[in-house]
Amino acid sequence: MEQKEHEKLIGQAIRLVDLADYQDGSVVSRTIIDKKTGTVTFFAFDEGQGLSEHTAPFDALVYLLDGEAEIVISGKAIRLKQGEMVIMPANQPHALKAMRNFKMILTMIRS
Repeated sequence: MEQKEHEKLIGQAIRLVDLADYQDGSVVSRTIIDKKTGTVTFFAFDEGQGLSEHTAPFDALVYLLDGEAEIVISGKAIRLKQGEMVIMPANQPHALKAMRNFKMILTMIRS
């Protein structure tokens, strides 16, 4: 996120779900916080879009703000709906797919 945009978020009441709109056939992301100790990133997935299987060296918390997603962690499929969360453990393969449009916050703590 550009510095000016980031500054607009500081000290303001903002609805996370409104940070970005869905875009046809796309995944939209906005970095909210990017520090050496961790990141907070907003995503908006159009229906059918996803992230292919990958691993990360740190635990990550996914919180769904809107919609419905399927998250597969080490081969186990988990359906998440608005208001639900899951922790994806470090070094475990995981993938995400939009069962219908969904928005999420991804919080990764680097430790």
